[in-house]
This record gives sequence, C-alpha cells and structure tokens, in this order.
Amino acid sequence: MKNKPEVWQPLSINKIGTIFAPIPLKWWIAGGWALDLYLRNQTRQHDDIDIVILQRDNKILQQFLHPEWELFKAHKGELIRWRSDEFLHSKYDNLWVRKKGEKVWSYQVMLLETDGDYWVYKREKTVRKFVNEIGMLSPEGIPYLRPEIQLLYKGGSSVLREKDETDLKNVIWKLAISERLWLKKALAKQFPAGHRWCDRIEMKRYE
Repeated sequence: MKNKPEVWQPLSINKIGTIFAPIPLKWWIAGGWALDLYLRNQTRQHDDIDIVILQRDNKILQQFLHPEWELFKAHKGELIRWRSDEFLHSKYDNLWVRKKGEKVWSYQVMLLETDGDYWVYKREKTVRKFVNEIGMLSPEGIPYLRPEIQLLYKGGSSVLREKDETDLKNVIWKLAISERLWLKKALAKQFPAGHRWCDRIEMKRYE
C-alpha cells in the first residue's frame, strides 16, 4: 500500500479451514499455497495466504467474520475500511483481513466474478468455467483453486515475478495435457500478441 510498510503474520491453512468451514459459501485457498496443496508439498516460502470466494457472496462473508475480524478494501494502493452496511461493488476484488484490535494482517480474500453458474476471468471475460469446476480438494478436505486457473492469474498479471516463474516450473508438468492446453489458450486470449509462457507450455519439458 502507498508509502506504508505492511506487516503480515499469515494464518496457517488449517486455521483458515477452521474459520471458513462454517461459513455457508464456496471458498478456496488461492495463490502459491493453492499450488503447493496441489503438489502436496511446500515448495517455497509464502509471505501471505489468499482465499477466493464468489463476489456475490461478499455480504455472507462479512456477516460471519464480523465483529471478530476487521476487513479492508484494497484499491489503487489504498486500504479502505469495509463498512458493515456496504455491499461491495465489483470494482473491489481484494480484501485484507486482520484480527480486531491488531495491526498485523492475517489473510487476504479475493472476490471472483461470476455470470450465473460460470466463473469469469476478469481480465479476459471470454475465459470462464463452471463454478463447480474451478476447485479441487486436498486429502485433508481443504478446497483450493485449480492449478491451471491459479497459474492463469499469475501469468496474466501485469508483472511476472520470480516466484511466478518458479511456480510455473514446479507445477506445469504435473498437469494433464488438457489442463496445460487450457492454460495456454486462456493466456493467448488475454495476450493475442503473445505471452512468453505460451511458448513454454508445450509437449516437451519446461526447463
């Protein structure tokens, strides 16, 4: 956030599961942790932990987290407190959450756009899947975002970070051919002029 160092003490995956399991909405672990859940192994350090829910369920989330947790809208480099009487406009898709009265951040919640029964990729709205098909379940019963979708969010970002390249290398050859092709086609739709990952998502090993 603007000119302000933010301190994170992210919760564990198990703790997130304890908080979110009673909430009557769909949710999934996202970010690098989602990929590690898929691999069943922690491959690198994670500075935070992300959860995704459907944007239309935002008031349900607030109802169950309030008043124990404080929720802030992250928008254009600023953190804005989310009022209890406010249904979030679709332009807000990133929430930072901390325990009430504390200064450190515990987890982020991303809000996914939908169209009826479909999840819609906000950066290229022709890319979509049935909501019931965007997640997987860990052996411990923790829901997480499918790896090809998580890699799309990473690859489709305005800045590719070193950890995103590492995540691609760790995960891409664990995916089925159909999943790799889905990712390649989705990136090609978002970047018709080309994307450097597309050349790497081939039927030969990525080095």
